[in-house]
Amino acid sequence: MDQKIDATKPPYGIIAVLMVGAFIAFLNNTLLNIALPSIMEDLHVGASTVQWMTTGFQLVSGVLIPATAFLIEKYSVRRLFLAAMGLFTLGTILAGTAHVFPLLLSGRMVQAAGTAIMMPLLMNVMLVSFPIEKRGTAMGFFGLIMMAAPSIGPTLSGWIVEHYDWRMLFHFVTPIAVTVFVLGFFLLKDKKAKVDIRLDFASLLLSTIGFGGLLYGFSSAGDKGWGSPHVYLPIIIGVIGLVIFITRQNKAERPMLNFGVFRFPMFALSATITMVVNMALFSGMLLLPIYVQTIRGISPLEAGILMLPGALLMAVMSPITGKLFDKFGGRILAIIGLSITVITTYLFSQLTLETTYGHLMVLYSVRMFGMSMVMMPVSTNGLNQLPRRFYPHGTAMNNTLNQVSGAIGTALLVTVMSMRTETHATELAAEAMKNATAQPTAAAMAEMEQQIQMQAMLAGINDSFFVATFIAAVALILAFFIKRATQAEDPLEEKQVKKKVTTAKLV
Repeated sequence: MDQKIDATKPPYGIIAVLMVGAFIAFLNNTLLNIALPSIMEDLHVGASTVQWMTTGFQLVSGVLIPATAFLIEKYSVRRLFLAAMGLFTLGTILAGTAHVFPLLLSGRMVQAAGTAIMMPLLMNVMLVSFPIEKRGTAMGFFGLIMMAAPSIGPTLSGWIVEHYDWRMLFHFVTPIAVTVFVLGFFLLKDKKAKVDIRLDFASLLLSTIGFGGLLYGFSSAGDKGWGSPHVYLPIIIGVIGLVIFITRQNKAERPMLNFGVFRFPMFALSATITMVVNMALFSGMLLLPIYVQTIRGISPLEAGILMLPGALLMAVMSPITGKLFDKFGGRILAIIGLSITVITTYLFSQLTLETTYGHLMVLYSVRMFGMSMVMMPVSTNGLNQLPRRFYPHGTAMNNTLNQVSGAIGTALLVTVMSMRTETHATELAAEAMKNATAQPTAAAMAEMEQQIQMQAMLAGINDSFFVATFIAAVALILAFFIKRATQAEDPLEEKQVKKKVTTAKLV
């Protein structure tokens, strides 16, 4: 598809095929989380090893997404979609037939390569297919797909894992992925004029070192601790690689990833808010499952059902939020949504051992309702300010920053939880020994230690949610500076016009 699509006639057929492909990719991402304990038991691997199912996926995505701007400019939608869906299908088949962990991880990383191309491609097609005044509604329906898949994932996964082997998660997805690939092969007919641009391999290498180092370092922090060379060395190398990468991109005539997008104030503001919100969002996705399963002993299926109404509400709200965005703009939606997010995140910092299942479900649902007013409107408002030429770079930049901020948010909140749990455990143990009237028996001591550990972990989770409240509050303050964006003039076109005017005067 040429970048200059007729905005009066959006290519609904192409968008439908892309959305089905994206839905399967997003669904697969959340299917696996609940199955990790079963995989550990079946393939005889530990928690730190099985975590690579998530870390490896993040790494591949973080490394490939910056290159998608180049790929979108160079190749047609058809070629990119078939490559992405082909990789995803191949990875799914590999993972579904794996009987050793390295093969399963390889399949997962091949899946990640397909998914990394899919989302920026779909977002770019949406941007060039709809005019600014209709883009909120269009992005809202895209958000429906993006939110509906993760909402179904945990519950469906919990049911499959309880009744079948964990490999059924991949066998379930495989025929759908193959069908979508075949549909794309026959239905996508777009052509693209030959574009004379080449991939700068030095930039790709620097991008891989930069973003890969940051993602690996922050992803390892929760497990290994900040003092480990596995954490601080990759982060240092990543920062150095990223500085050199950005310097190279700013000097290049045709950069692989154009950091010039940050010269547009609304895009820079929206990217910052989205990163901060992402970090706060991970508190609910990460800490709540630990609380309900580890501390309260709720089954994986019930934990999935607890989060289902909130995720479905977020999905249903997405098209409504899109229409509201077209009418009122992103500022008022972001302020209302982030106010709800700050309040509910604070209430999550007040959890007890007696907090009811219904209370958790309602609180989580209200929090997701707040989040539904933030992510897509803020992101769309920022992208609306970019000239058309910058769309692939804007979508690639947003997706890359989401990966990095997710890793940073997870590392930060897990660190807070771990450190505060340790502190609370020490304090509670000292207090228990002080109040003990006699030397407890071994059995009583073991029971007391278990109770102290549970209380300490609960206090650590509450502290982590309290930190997430402040993170969300930063995003709320930034939301007051949002202005309704209109498409800016392309600096390159302005230069060309000035050059023509100067030439004309000289003649």
